[in-house]
Amino acid sequence: MSKLRLGVNIDHVATVRNARGGDTPDPVRAAVMAQEAGADGITAHLREDRRHIGDADIDALMDALVIPLNFEMAATAEMQKIALRHKPHAVCIVPEKREERTTEGGLEVAREENQLAHFIAPLRDAGCRVSIFIAADQRQIEAAHRIGAQIIELHTGAYCDAHARGDFATRDVEIEKMHDMAALALSLGLEVHAGHGLTYDTVKPIATFPEIMELNIGHFLIGESIFRGLQPAIAEMRRLMDEARL
Repeated sequence: MSKLRLGVNIDHVATVRNARGGDTPDPVRAAVMAQEAGADGITAHLREDRRHIGDADIDALMDALVIPLNFEMAATAEMQKIALRHKPHAVCIVPEKREERTTEGGLEVAREENQLAHFIAPLRDAGCRVSIFIAADQRQIEAAHRIGAQIIELHTGAYCDAHARGDFATRDVEIEKMHDMAALALSLGLEVHAGHGLTYDTVKPIATFPEIMELNIGHFLIGESIFRGLQPAIAEMRRLMDEARL
């Protein structure tokens, strides 16, 4: 199987910075360290309320990184304008609610198919690879294909939550569903990524799926870095992913 790529989300370095104000810890420094530790890409979500990553962080990331930037964003005119100005390697369209603590589910593509098709067309024309963050649901995957997305990112939160609460029957159902939907997406010509809530304990089953080309992991790695350091935390995730892939 091909090597599984690791994208490191550095949003929550900015969360810690913003809790007190000032310039530290610097998410761009974290991104560069992740790059040096073997990350294949960096993910940053510029939310409408700027609760963690800010506009200046995106400017600095575009200047500092050698590896690709995956720019997570809501489907709004403001975010489209920012993406078109920077032209990152990839943009990942995600649902966004101001009251949520983190992204709670996948994007409703089938219901907003026409609007999203028009929204992503200029991004594709600008050379950005367009990814859609969705649940492992056949209707949403087929809609993502129809609107012209090149990539889907499967939301792994339900699987990880079931594992955390010890509901292994539900966990196994979620794993099987994600595997089936990854295969469907690949059959439609979509590249398949996955992420949300993955930890050392949950990454291996997902990493074994040959259809998945990239995992995006953030909150757990930033938390684990408090105890291990950022680069060792990333190196251990990289080891587990490679071990599962082999």
